[in-house]
Amino acid sequence: MTSIDPRQVEDALRQVVDPELGCNLVDLGLIYGTEITSETVRVTMTLTTQGCPMHESLVAGVRAVLLELAGVREVAVDVVWDPPWNPAMMTPAGRAHVGLA
Repeated sequence: MTSIDPRQVEDALRQVVDPELGCNLVDLGLIYGTEITSETVRVTMTLTTQGCPMHESLVAGVRAVLLELAGVREVAVDVVWDPPWNPAMMTPAGRAHVGLA
């Protein structure tokens, strides 16, 4: 059994880009946490707004990139609204990317 590397999970999540903002989900601060158990990765995330039209597409993107990792057989994505996302949750790189730095 291959051990799933948390750093690889984060790197994979950086491949999922919010098309409206052109920035990845990690740097936007939309990934609240990941949990790795055996062959499963559970992601807790949010979106910039509850009515985000890209909801399904972004969740599908998260699943797709994580299922490409060695050892990952299942991905669970929990979209939560608490705490509500705000721009202060972005990384410095994310803020710079969208012009807030």
